[in-house]
Amino acid sequence: MNKLRILGITFFTAAVASVISSCGDNKEPGLEFARNMYDPIAYNYDSPNKNFANGQTAQIPPAGTAPVGYDKVMDDYPNTIEGYLAASANLRNPVARTTETLEQGKTLYLHMCSHCHGKTGQGDGSIIKLEKFPPPPSYSTGNSSRGGAMKDLTDGKIFHTITYGLNLMGPHRTQLSPTERWKIVMYVHELQKVQ
Repeated sequence: MNKLRILGITFFTAAVASVISSCGDNKEPGLEFARNMYDPIAYNYDSPNKNFANGQTAQIPPAGTAPVGYDKVMDDYPNTIEGYLAASANLRNPVARTTETLEQGKTLYLHMCSHCHGKTGQGDGSIIKLEKFPPPPSYSTGNSSRGGAMKDLTDGKIFHTITYGLNLMGPHRTQLSPTERWKIVMYVHELQKVQ
């Protein structure tokens, strides 16, 4: 019984001590971990910044610069039927056709396009097999929704379509660099030959 009484008194004393110590005016937060999580060191884009002459954090980019991956060429070919036709007439693939670039185009196509267009460009990709989306036309035998046979699409038409998308196909301007898009164009020409 003595042991139980000693244990009870010890517990009661500890509880009273913790209650009394928590009621004081001590504002010390104790040990802090990762203080910069509470008081960020970095500047917010809209906060004042004494490091720049104009006092702003968000600065205007220097003249003549462009965001990474920005494709200035496509500014001349807007997402209109006129832009599509102008791209067809004026754009040619600047990427040299080599075995290496064709293989890179194939890899990019398989990762970015084959889920809808199929591995051989017949419009039978894995997404289409779910029967929730209509199949895109075959590159070798189908007709484009903009008119003409898919096998006759030019470099510019394919590049324009990859850039801006068409129908259910979304734009890939932000996912693929211009060079990557041109490599896919090169590989699509190979698929246009498949019967």
